[in-house]
Amino acid sequence: MKLTMNKMGCHFRSLCFLSLFWLCFCFLCGSAELQRLEHPIKDDGSLSFLVVGDWGRKGAYNQSHVSHQMGRIGEKLSIDFVVSTGDNFYDDGLRSINDPAFEESFTKIYSSTSLQKQWYSVLGNHDYRGNVEAQLSPILRKIDSRWLCLRSFVVNAEIAELFFVDTTPFVDKYFLRPKHHQYDWRGVLPRKKYLSNLVKDLDSALRNSAAKWKFVVGHHAIKSVGHHGETKELVEQLLPILEANNVDLYINGHDHCLEHISSSTSQIQFLTSGGGSKAWKGDFNTLNQRVRFYYDGQGFMSVQLKGIDASVAFYDINGRLLHNLNLSKGLYSAQ
Repeated sequence: MKLTMNKMGCHFRSLCFLSLFWLCFCFLCGSAELQRLEHPIKDDGSLSFLVVGDWGRKGAYNQSHVSHQMGRIGEKLSIDFVVSTGDNFYDDGLRSINDPAFEESFTKIYSSTSLQKQWYSVLGNHDYRGNVEAQLSPILRKIDSRWLCLRSFVVNAEIAELFFVDTTPFVDKYFLRPKHHQYDWRGVLPRKKYLSNLVKDLDSALRNSAAKWKFVVGHHAIKSVGHHGETKELVEQLLPILEANNVDLYINGHDHCLEHISSSTSQIQFLTSGGGSKAWKGDFNTLNQRVRFYYDGQGFMSVQLKGIDASVAFYDINGRLLHNLNLSKGLYSAQ
């Protein structure tokens, strides 16, 4: 009994230390530059990863089927990691670090061998309806070491840098017209200061990047012909920064579809991968949009990089290739 109590005491102290560390980290990051993480590339200098969004439904709405095909394509491409574009847990995020939805929607669903890699995740608006601090907590990594979710951060993968942006606080309606929803704005308020720091830090990180490829990942779309459409706040506040810093791809979820839209004013390609589970909204609006591809269904996306060449592919629920985008520095083409 004494030994058991000692073990419990050590475990409790460890959790307290982790919680204290995380609180200090979040406080410091509120006014500091974006946290940078390093991810190695393959020995041949290449990099490959999958992108999925809007998925966390405990396997329902074909989430399990999408996961199975992700595992198959992930093995074929020998992926290095997975990117999640947010809305990780429906309908209202996680309740706590002990919420069984974490394992029921993530660990038990993405069980393929090829998906046992690092996952880099951003928060979506549905995640903000739950306990945000729980989803950001490093304690979840003790349950599943693949999980890493932060508000905004940079992943340096040598050949490319991925800039993850917390887009939900940009959207006015969540503050002004929340309807019956409650949002967890801890760490975001005062909002004006939070967004000012984020925009400044993102601009600085992009300007200082020497990577061949620069990708920005957020939950909300800048350009979309899907159900939600473009996010005017991001068009006004984020897009000018991306254009000024020669970003190659903006990758998002939010709209439950797969799409590729090109820019008429820059090299940026706008890619939506939000088909991780519930889809088929039936909305489509092509007005004033340079739409290269749109699929109103479930699926995911892959990105492969080697030197000056990149390949982006979209897959449906059966793993069928729907659309391919080939990029090369100075020359972009879509098939």
